Amino acid sequence: MATINIDLTELPNLTNDKFYPLYTNKDRYLVLMGGGGSGKSVFTAQKIIVRMLTEQKHRFLVLRKVAKTLRESVFMEIKNVINRWGLQKLFKIPKGTSSELHITCVNGNEILFAGLDDVEKLKSISGITSVWMEEASECTPEDFRQLDIRLRGRTLNYKQFMITFNPIDINHWLKKEFFDHRKQNAATLHSTYQDNKFLDKEAIAVLEAFKETDPYFYQVYALGEWGVLGKTIFNAQKVSERISYLRNHDPVVQRGYFVYQKDSADKIIDSTIRWIDADDGYIKMFRNPDTRTPYVVGGDTAGDGSDNFIGQVIDNVTGEQVAVYKNQFDEDLYAEQMYCLGRHYNNALLSIETNFSSHPVKVLTRLGYTNQYIREREDTFTGSITKAYGFRTDKLTRPSAIAELVKIVRESVHLINDMDTLNEMLTFVRNEKGRPQAKEGAHDDLIMALAIAYYSRGQQDDRAFAAAVAEKSTPFPFRTEEPSGGEYVAW
Repeated sequence: MATINIDLTELPNLTNDKFYPLYTNKDRYLVLMGGGGSGKSVFTAQKIIVRMLTEQKHRFLVLRKVAKTLRESVFMEIKNVINRWGLQKLFKIPKGTSSELHITCVNGNEILFAGLDDVEKLKSISGITSVWMEEASECTPEDFRQLDIRLRGRTLNYKQFMITFNPIDINHWLKKEFFDHRKQNAATLHSTYQDNKFLDKEAIAVLEAFKETDPYFYQVYALGEWGVLGKTIFNAQKVSERISYLRNHDPVVQRGYFVYQKDSADKIIDSTIRWIDADDGYIKMFRNPDTRTPYVVGGDTAGDGSDNFIGQVIDNVTGEQVAVYKNQFDEDLYAEQMYCLGRHYNNALLSIETNFSSHPVKVLTRLGYTNQYIREREDTFTGSITKAYGFRTDKLTRPSAIAELVKIVRESVHLINDMDTLNEMLTFVRNEKGRPQAKEGAHDDLIMALAIAYYSRGQQDDRAFAAAVAEKSTPFPFRTEEPSGGEYVAW
């Protein structure tokens, strides 16, 4: 059999820079999410052709939800790559609109096409070595699982399940499967039209025009961010633009957690508190503490369907979100980490919600942390007013706290640095009674903790605030600062 030499030296010039490293990616799942015109489908077709040329004994299965959409989409995409690269002599491509969709290479490799609605054809296909699911947002999790099971057995080369889609709905199963938590042996990539150096100006203009004409299309097909179906409490366009910005400007300066030692009274010894860097740490810092700046920490405890303990740290002078804590913990361990976080940020004001449990507040009090939010409550028996540590979310404080956060997002979304918090904002809506809350299946822990932090700002030490914002007057040139005389400086 004759040997054919394939020259791949021009491959970098034929591929968008963002996608080029993925030619060598061998993860079982390669998930490409992005907007229209980002080049994700073109790249996937290119990778298949490269593997067809450089590897042996392949049977690629290329899928869409509906079989009749295959010819003018994925089949055409692969055919175009073959033609652009001048490889027509190496591939057998069926002609005519009635021909079966099946491409073969001279080395025996095959590409099969099928719709997920064509059950009988899928049953007859065996020996699959890799899969491409295009427009995966059209497919169900059951579709994915059935195909995932079928991609098994020993093969000469690595098996890969490639998934491409536009993020049409933030509640989609694809987000939960691959993006909310890191899936083992999976690689994800986000792309937009700005990553496609081959896109023409007319196509770019169409995408950018959506900003004025259709915010949803702009969010999904221009920014490549998760779409929001329905009316959200927060400005979805501003939130999506901030998320898009943070994807390319990672604000995290440190990630990790605190370790410490305790004395015989089970109290934390402040001098032993140390920060540990860890890639999987549950505390993210966006700004390290400034020695003269006062900070506020809002806390939301696990309860009422929530499974995470949260801490949100804000700079009380600028209002910027400077750190976030998120973890599943026992209440006492959560309180101890919050103690350390508060100490780290200049003995910050800790304002922790007590609706579901007052135990973290009690632990902080036992540890000697006195700079906590103080609320007033009425004794139902005597009618007297008493003061207690901890924030209470009720019919008065909740609407006010949320309204303030909505205003901050509308006017100063650049103050929010955490993408998880911003993503929660896209699923925070009004229910049928008009009450703002997370959509079914979504969470609002990060939102509520941040809202509590902003609401509690007024209780931070006024002296610390004044010292941080005070402007020192500039003395008259060359005069001393002595209160008497004000003589010129002696030379």
